[in-house]
Amino acid sequence: MQYLIYLLAYPVIWVISMLPFRLLYLFSDFVYIVVYRIVRYRKSTVRENLALTLPHLSDKERLIIEKKFYHHLCDMFLEMIKTMTISKEEICKRFVFKNIEVYKELEKQGKSVTVICSHYGSYEWIISMNYHSDFTAYGIYKQLKNPYFDKLVHKIRSKFNAKLITTKQTIPTIIDNNKNNVLSLYGFASDQSPKENTAFHYVKFMGIEVPVHTGAEMLAKRYNMNVVYLNTKKVKRGHYEATLETLSENAIEVPNYEITDQFIKRLEEQIYEAPEYYLWTHKRWKFRK
Repeated sequence: MQYLIYLLAYPVIWVISMLPFRLLYLFSDFVYIVVYRIVRYRKSTVRENLALTLPHLSDKERLIIEKKFYHHLCDMFLEMIKTMTISKEEICKRFVFKNIEVYKELEKQGKSVTVICSHYGSYEWIISMNYHSDFTAYGIYKQLKNPYFDKLVHKIRSKFNAKLITTKQTIPTIIDNNKNNVLSLYGFASDQSPKENTAFHYVKFMGIEVPVHTGAEMLAKRYNMNVVYLNTKKVKRGHYEATLETLSENAIEVPNYEITDQFIKRLEEQIYEAPEYYLWTHKRWKFRK
């Protein structure tokens, strides 16, 4: 059944990926109507999250953010599909790293690099950073249930010189690379909610105390990696800019959880600036204190 679903869906996905951007976004406007007004995809979750984190805004103001978010969500989903056929030149024109020299300077230190990012803006196109890296690049992701779509995702990512590893594969991969002196770039999306029974560090995020992932920081400490925060901004439809900020060049000397707390603080500032570009459909605050 999974293979049948893949066979039926793949031709449609491929055709969408071949659309020029102008038509892609016209199609996205139609998808928005279906997702937001007909299917009402996770609308209750989005409204709850916005009410929890932006109580200072009126219902009307939050509704505007809600609608903008769903427009962005549909754009981002189709941009992810477009990644199948997009050229290196096109994606580098649409996702620009404003200060990639910050990362290049860290590479010269001869240590692996941990890049902490979030589900904000175009987190799918962040992978184009690998075009600027001389290190072996790894993206940590959650494996898809359908093995055929999972294989497709791996194939797409290989275009960008990236290797995908699951959370279970992360530590063995880092240990092996460290043992064999393979300098690497590891990308962590660290803003989602950990399982409650594995959470041991809480921090105020958007005014609400919640558990946070600390794996990126702990691994950086354990294996002496530099740590960078990646801040993405949406300039206009289909165009993004990313800024890199060094969080630590000597993680082992930084007090525990300080790097994680810095990440959460910067993400919070980013969301307050333009909340419509954060992924509100996830139940990020479900384990709040």
